[in-house]
Amino acid sequence: MAQPPYDPYGQQPYQQPAVQHHYYGAPQQVVMPPTNGMAVASLICSIAGLFTCGFAAFLGVIFGHVAQGQIRRTGEGGSGMAVAGLIIGYILSFLTILVWGLYIFGLLAVIGMSDSPSSSTY
Repeated sequence: MAQPPYDPYGQQPYQQPAVQHHYYGAPQQVVMPPTNGMAVASLICSIAGLFTCGFAAFLGVIFGHVAQGQIRRTGEGGSGMAVAGLIIGYILSFLTILVWGLYIFGLLAVIGMSDSPSSSTY
């Protein structure tokens, strides 16, 4: 029988610790909820409002509110897109109303000035 190497201090010779394998189950895959289509439409329409004189932004606001309701009800993803669509849509809608209002007010002022009796040459 082979004797272990002599150790003057009475300790066992160094050995690698046994490898311990921990099995906690297979890694779980994270399942993301599907993105709400109305939220995507809200963001797209609101951004498209930049190129359509703001008219598509009105649709972005409507789609954003519908998406928020659907997301609360179904638990789908896309709440951030819906909020971004609402913010952009409201800003562009306000600017559109402001610009068109000033345009119409200017037209009415010009038309009113051209028909005034003080501009006659009698």
